[in-house]
Amino acid sequence: MAKDVLCEVNNCEYWAQGNLCSAEKIYVVSHKGKTADKSEETDCKTFKPAGL
Repeated sequence: MAKDVLCEVNNCEYWAQGNLCSAEKIYVVSHKGKTADKSEETDCKTFKPAGL
């Protein structure tokens, strides 16, 4: 399991200094069902706009 999860979306509720993700868990989905061939075919469903 990853020790550090990096995130450059600084308007995310879970963004932390050093471009780290402070979420307890990360949920990533594929646009193609259960598989993906490129990162562009995925989305981080953990993202939550800060302040909401």
